[in-house]
Amino acid sequence: MKRTIKPKAGFNAGDDVAALRNAIEGLGTKEKILIEILTRRSSAQRQLLCEAYKEATGRTLVEDLRGDTSGDLEELLVALATPPAAFDCHQVMKAMKGAGTNDGILIEIFASRSNQQIRALTDAYLKETQKKLTLDLRGEISGDFAEALLLLAEGKRDESAAVDAEKAKKDAKTLYDAGEKKWGTDESKFVDVLCRRSVPQLRQTLLEYKNVSGKTLQQSVEGEMSGALEELLVAIVKCVKSVPAYFAERLHASMKGGGTDESTLNRIMVSRSEIDLLDIRAEFKKLYKCSLLSAIKSDLSGLHGDCVEAICGGDD
Repeated sequence: MKRTIKPKAGFNAGDDVAALRNAIEGLGTKEKILIEILTRRSSAQRQLLCEAYKEATGRTLVEDLRGDTSGDLEELLVALATPPAAFDCHQVMKAMKGAGTNDGILIEIFASRSNQQIRALTDAYLKETQKKLTLDLRGEISGDFAEALLLLAEGKRDESAAVDAEKAKKDAKTLYDAGEKKWGTDESKFVDVLCRRSVPQLRQTLLEYKNVSGKTLQQSVEGEMSGALEELLVAIVKCVKSVPAYFAERLHASMKGGGTDESTLNRIMVSRSEIDLLDIRAEFKKLYKCSLLSAIKSDLSGLHGDCVEAICGGDD
């Protein structure tokens, strides 16, 4: 695991609860203590802490964090206090709320998560809403984009590690015939291959595609498609090549230009902190010639900046 947040040795939930209460219940909130504790415990330890907090106070830690902090820092601390599957679930709910959907959030989550993570997310959704996520999604999105996203949301991507070279050749030719070779594009073929095949199999297909077409599959998708479907299929191709590089790009995009997309930044930092944030940092450095930490420092300030820096966990 290439994570930046590791379990704390000698963890004691009781001690942490006392420190958190002291930080929250006294006059004024001592945010630095909240940051120190929540960014230095693993997600599993934070869940034990939340249970102990509820036992001690009769309130949930999330409620108290919401009541005592605000803005981007509040969002980030609440994210840290939420179990990963429930956090993904809340992000998906947020993406579907109100008029129109935030396709970007849905694309990022469903293109990058493993079957296991997607199934945990859909279980959390059912538990919180008493509804099936795929049914709710169907009401929100349409067309080929819906077909592709719903396939991913079922969490049934092939998981075998074996690579069938012949099948990869055949798939590459199918994709070439469905796109570059003909007038108009048969999107369903792209959806079928990119949303069902295993990641190792797709890696081989990307190589074969280059041989057949002379272009990368990403170039073909970008040339043949548009809108949310194009964005989703490109995200899948990028994640097949390298999930950390995909997230490094997303983080860079969230910080470049005027203004920061804090919610994307918060979501990626928290959701990858115990999976591959060290790899993401390495890819960031490789792609942008500066460390992720220095980019964060120049883009964020105040307590929110301190908290994101703590999750980032060091310079490269």
